[in-house]
Amino acid sequence: MRIVYEVIERTTDKNDQFLLVPDIECNTIWTNLGWSDDDIIKGYHAHGECEQFHSEIKTDMDVERLPSGKFDTNELVLELTVLAYNILRLIGQESLKSKRAPKTKHPVKRRRIRTVIGNLIQIAGHVTTHGRRIALAIGCSNVWRHAFMDVYNRFALA
Repeated sequence: MRIVYEVIERTTDKNDQFLLVPDIECNTIWTNLGWSDDDIIKGYHAHGECEQFHSEIKTDMDVERLPSGKFDTNELVLELTVLAYNILRLIGQESLKSKRAPKTKHPVKRRRIRTVIGNLIQIAGHVTTHGRRIALAIGCSNVWRHAFMDVYNRFALA
């Protein structure tokens, strides 16, 4: 067991206002990992991102409570949840590559699962059959229609 220290000295606050007395923060991380000190600190700072993914699974995919008292049933539900989550993350990452996706106020690196479900999975459309062909018509007023088609073509042609 060892302790990794991180000392942070802040001379400005979050609004870039200079502080009269520097704010000093000392973090201690107790670990038994064989990583370097820098890797331990980076992993500690990255745990917030993991918490965000965990929160998405619980709230956005509505898996806050498992449905059964039986372990095998809950294991199956979690496996299917992870499969669906990974597919939705893949769709979200592909939608970022679309040049025709709606613009955002700030640059984004990933889309929340709730956004993917609401804008790309629950997209309104009309399925028609004509001349032995099946067609999906998406309304012209839907701003996500081009991003949907880009993602669809990416996976349908792969």
